[in-house]
Amino acid sequence: MEENEAILEVAKLMCLAARTAPKARGIDRIVTKIVTDEKEAIASKMEEIGRTQPKVAKIFSRDVINLRQAPVVVLVGSKLGTMELDCGYCGFSSCEELKNNGKARCSYVPGDLGIALGSAVSVAGLHHVDNRVMYSIGYAAQQLNLLGEEVKLIYAIPLSATGKNIFFDRH
Repeated sequence: MEENEAILEVAKLMCLAARTAPKARGIDRIVTKIVTDEKEAIASKMEEIGRTQPKVAKIFSRDVINLRQAPVVVLVGSKLGTMELDCGYCGFSSCEELKNNGKARCSYVPGDLGIALGSAVSVAGLHHVDNRVMYSIGYAAQQLNLLGEEVKLIYAIPLSATGKNIFFDRH
């Protein structure tokens, strides 16, 4: 089996791991996607973000190189929402107050996303596929609505299988 075919199979298993990862109260907001053909659209968006947001330009310029080198990228994102617990962990007195704030996020949502990401990268590691979790690629994918308009928080995991890990010794 060619390396890129094997990477694609591992990407499918990674999406499965993200799907079955534990979620708070059993509420599943996780969305995944395997990206191959849309990589250049993401790369262009990353370059645009780098030009318009100088504070992150160095990070996006560095990460776009890895995006273009990686044959496959797994996107793992989450729809926003609340747990309807009124727990206050988000800093608001109730979930309703959080919702009325507009930009605030329930603290459980990124936690669930982190668990899903950890599950996904553990699969990649188990199969010796080089990977790195990158917010920059995920942010560009979110700007392009690649996981749908409801998904507002996305991380990306580019994958590679070469003689040397492309995600290290970066500048």
